[in-house]
Amino acid sequence: MATVLVFGGYGAFGGRVVERLGRERKVALVVAGRSLDRARDFAQQVQSRARAKVSAVRLDAGQVTAGDLAPIAPLVVINASGPFQRQDYRVARAAIAAGAHYIDLADARAFVTGIGTLDAEARAAGVLVASGASTVPAVAAAVIDAEGAKFQALESATIVIAPGNSFDPGLATTQSILSTLGRPFSSETTAPGAGARMHGWQNLHRRILPGLGARWLGACETPDLDLLPQRHPGLRRVEVYAALEVAAFHLGLWALSWLVRGRLVHEPERLAAPLLRAKHALRFLGSDVGGMVVTLEGKGRDGARRRTDWHLLARGGHGPYVPAMASVILAKALVAGTLKVRGAIPCLGLFT
Repeated sequence: MATVLVFGGYGAFGGRVVERLGRERKVALVVAGRSLDRARDFAQQVQSRARAKVSAVRLDAGQVTAGDLAPIAPLVVINASGPFQRQDYRVARAAIAAGAHYIDLADARAFVTGIGTLDAEARAAGVLVASGASTVPAVAAAVIDAEGAKFQALESATIVIAPGNSFDPGLATTQSILSTLGRPFSSETTAPGAGARMHGWQNLHRRILPGLGARWLGACETPDLDLLPQRHPGLRRVEVYAALEVAAFHLGLWALSWLVRGRLVHEPERLAAPLLRAKHALRFLGSDVGGMVVTLEGKGRDGARRRTDWHLLARGGHGPYVPAMASVILAKALVAGTLKVRGAIPCLGLFT
């Protein structure tokens, strides 16, 4: 039986990873986090309906070593602890040293694009280190691989992530979002005329999303800005946006981004806890329906201009499973022995 260890395994997304992998008979799941009580409570909840064996352990992703992993002997380590903007590669290095495959749910640009620094270590250990097994870049890249094949020349890609308001993202995810507000980021693939400099949660505009209605969009910095043009030569523009369901919440973050940009607020992530409490209290304002849109433009196979819109609609509170499913797919393939790729790479092209 293969052991899969999940850091942040009782969190907003890590919990979904554990729940889905809990359906596998040939897996022993270990829920890991800083609180042993919370890890045990969640492991017991999942165990009541799981086929896998589920246990808990206290492990801090910020301090873990290969020696901590040795008694557990995981085949796969999944890091869902976040926020990855503040993390180094400690967990990945510990996994490599312990001879375990490593997968994370990072969407932090520098973290994911820099994972190749561990490539030699991962290859020497004979393990896969995959960073970015989340909605972006992994799921978005799989969509673009499939839909992009319909183009002779793919020129533009726009990704919109639109969660339902009923979902509470958790403290780490909220801190990750807030830490990007108003922060400048550059991309050579920025739309012509907009310059090569953008700011988190700005470029505000409104768009109608099928099944979701009209939503405000705010620009996000993700690894896709670097990785997609490398994967699809000729791709001149990549843009990623978030679109909250409740306009007041979205516009509130947009306003806060200007305060950060104007240096009136220096650490917006410190507001994560009170903002989460306010959002939870007002969750009745929205719904449990979220989604994702990927829009591609360029020259079709017939030489004519072509536009493709790919839509994902998640009802019944299923939206949070989307960021979780890439890591589940990879972990299942590694347990089954069907995924043979080794080395340290961003999570692109590892599933269809």
